[in-house]
Amino acid sequence: MPENTPASTAPFKHAVVTGASSGIGAATVRKLRSEGWSVVAVARRAERLEALAAETGAVPFAADVTIDDDVAALAAFVAGNGGLDTLINIAGGARGADPMATANNDDWEWMFQVNVLGTMKMVRAFLPALRAHGHGTILNLTSSAALAPYEGGGGYNAAKFGQKAITGALRLEEAEHNIRVIEVVPGLVQTDEFALNRLGGDPAAAAKVYEGVAEPLVAEDVADVVSYAVGLPHHINLDEIVIRPVAQAANHKLIRRL
Repeated sequence: MPENTPASTAPFKHAVVTGASSGIGAATVRKLRSEGWSVVAVARRAERLEALAAETGAVPFAADVTIDDDVAALAAFVAGNGGLDTLINIAGGARGADPMATANNDDWEWMFQVNVLGTMKMVRAFLPALRAHGHGTILNLTSSAALAPYEGGGGYNAAKFGQKAITGALRLEEAEHNIRVIEVVPGLVQTDEFALNRLGGDPAAAAKVYEGVAEPLVAEDVADVVSYAVGLPHHINLDEIVIRPVAQAANHKLIRRL
């Protein structure tokens, strides 16, 4: 077989989805399962994964994408249970909204670990299987925080800029292996946990993030876009998809109708 000839023409219906215990990750699992995909749902919180599995029929696997042994165990499990052709890296998040003058080491380190190193570790672990399949897809969920910095966002900006950079490098490196690399870039998305986790568990502060925004995006909106992108014929690569609510014309322009 010539070096660049795809090894397989199997349909693209076997996905691993990280960050599956809540928000966009859980919505993505639900969407893919409704469209007939086989899904391994990955997150740290096993009890949430079990509930999602009971609801959707997805296969749960509790793992922390920042821990090498967890990622290796996940890769071995997937290899022994039908393999994959699509890796969807949703796991990520923000912690803190402090200016640089009072930046918190722990917050910054966590954001780099989960957004950048977690994505790298998942990609590294599954690239051999995706290359062997011959028609692999990797989708990384970044953020509009990767497009423009903003006050109080330095740590999250840096982490998402980093994740965006590795996504671009990966696309260049893996095209010769017939692996398409997709980046979905959401703006303001109202979920149960993102703002709450970022703002130290303060419900009032989290609510203010979305206050007055008539129709922010919700997790299901982003899941629809993810599903569309990975469901297209494999020769179509949506390199970068920016998705925002109409009320958010740019990172710095958000219409609030109080």
